[in-house]
Amino acid sequence: LAIVGTPMSGLRGQLAALPPGARVLWLCKGFEVGSGALGHEIARETRPDLRCGVLSGPSFAQEVARGQPTALVAASGDDELTAAAVQAFHGDSLRIYRSADPAGVEVGGAAKNVMAIATGIADGLQLGLNARAALITRGLAEMTRLGLALGARAETFMGLSGLGDLVLTATGDLSRNRQVGLALAAGHTLPDILARLGHVAEGVLTAPTLLARAQAAGVDMPIAEAVVAVLQARLTPAQALRQLMGREARAEV
Repeated sequence: LAIVGTPMSGLRGQLAALPPGARVLWLCKGFEVGSGALGHEIARETRPDLRCGVLSGPSFAQEVARGQPTALVAASGDDELTAAAVQAFHGDSLRIYRSADPAGVEVGGAAKNVMAIATGIADGLQLGLNARAALITRGLAEMTRLGLALGARAETFMGLSGLGDLVLTATGDLSRNRQVGLALAAGHTLPDILARLGHVAEGVLTAPTLLARAQAAGVDMPIAEAVVAVLQARLTPAQALRQLMGREARAEV
């Protein structure tokens, strides 16, 4: 059972290097820059012979490495593969749940990084806990809308790879994407933030690609749109806030 733990930009090359018929799970979260593809779409295009899926969920790597309790979801259309993931990793400090919805799990894992940047910006502007709760809730709505448009199941977004990963990444101090939002709110430029961070903040790479896929699918994602505008320095964090708050009133569902 092969496990790929690269940024999304490395997944295509790693899949190409695997032997025919290999069983593989990837930990990558995001849309591939350029193609706009999710992991399962890359695999279907490049290596249809592989038995593959995604292992995702709310999991800061440092805590997993320390053996602190963590729950993940293994998602694939191959039931035997998800059973193999449970057998390999389920234990005292790690619970593995199974899912047959890799599209939903991957959309959740990608979109939550963008929403975490938005929440970091709000917290950096000291907008309060009400604003944080609103952003997380409406961010989940955006994630779900996009997922449904890309063939996912709605219930997946109430699980570990949806709500669970969103809450962790949007509020946890170990979140690199949240740290990007906090620094943007403090007035730092994106190049300076990324240089100081020293790690990949997948949401920065994912945000424009996610928005492009949403627009192509006719999905409204105003929070993601505001994050992209701030990342591209077309709006300041304060201007993006005014844009979101000035949107026309609508029904919640």
